[in-house]
Amino acid sequence: MLGGTEFAGRAVVDAALGRGWDVTVFHRGRHEPPAGVRSLHGDRTTPDGLAALAEGEWDVVVDTWSAAPRAVREAARLLAGRVSRYVYVSSSSVYAWPRAAGYTEDTPLVEGAAAGAEQTDYARDKRGGELAVLDSFGTEGSLLVRSGLILGPYEDIGRLPWWLNRVARGGPVLAPGPRDLPLQYVDVRDLAEWVLGAVEAGLSGAYNLAGPPGHTTMGGLLDACVQVTGARADLRWTDAGVILDAGIEPWVELPVWVPAGSDLHDGIHTADVSLALGAGLRCRPVLETVADTWSWLQGLNGVAPQRPDRPEVGLDPTVEATLLGL
Repeated sequence: MLGGTEFAGRAVVDAALGRGWDVTVFHRGRHEPPAGVRSLHGDRTTPDGLAALAEGEWDVVVDTWSAAPRAVREAARLLAGRVSRYVYVSSSSVYAWPRAAGYTEDTPLVEGAAAGAEQTDYARDKRGGELAVLDSFGTEGSLLVRSGLILGPYEDIGRLPWWLNRVARGGPVLAPGPRDLPLQYVDVRDLAEWVLGAVEAGLSGAYNLAGPPGHTTMGGLLDACVQVTGARADLRWTDAGVILDAGIEPWVELPVWVPAGSDLHDGIHTADVSLALGAGLRCRPVLETVADTWSWLQGLNGVAPQRPDRPEVGLDPTVEATLLGL
């Protein structure tokens, strides 16, 4: 596992250990990996940063890198011939914009950054990472996991943690409507289990990975937040037009939410995931995802980790109060 101490990488490591696999974690040493792994240290952004991987053989490598494609290219080249399969956790962002509702793995892709490029933007970097893996492992030796929205314990983006903390404060809560707005996401642990199952099955190629569209709704997500926190929160369902007219930015200021019928909603919450479902993807109920994330968050006194390369999310309380007329 390249990484393996935070969010998606951590979930993959936990799942592999749960299956009794021997796990090697290559990381920078900033966070402790789960107990039971072999730990190798290095920083893939520095010269000779992969030296700890110069020797050894593995059945599979899993990589979640999302910055300069050059780092993926160098790792893939170094491991080629000593690893049977390279799993790259990519993103649905690699599909060209705008995306039609129900987009599949055959949807046109963005022009990826060159496999040896430095960091550009998220979509081009992820596609560049895919190209780097394909260059060294080919289609048959690689598995490209084009994940959608990922939620669950260890989240370091802040989306579900923000909603949980906001609901836990109680009182009137700006709830972006409509209540029955369908959402699409994957619990990070379900992603991890699917990846490992796909490795065992010898799968290759690209797969959209998220739960089926409408696995829950905006109402289902926020109701679960109210239930698990036990807060006296009053969800004030508000029309999308009112929110947009107030200058509130979907997805960023109101995490997870994007207006119904918009290009954003089609591009984030409507991917065709039939291939992954047919290949064994199983998705736990939203209440379980929310409850387990809340339990983890309470262990951190409500302060979730924040990736330094991602902006903080959430709505300013004064903006919320103004819009609700408080």
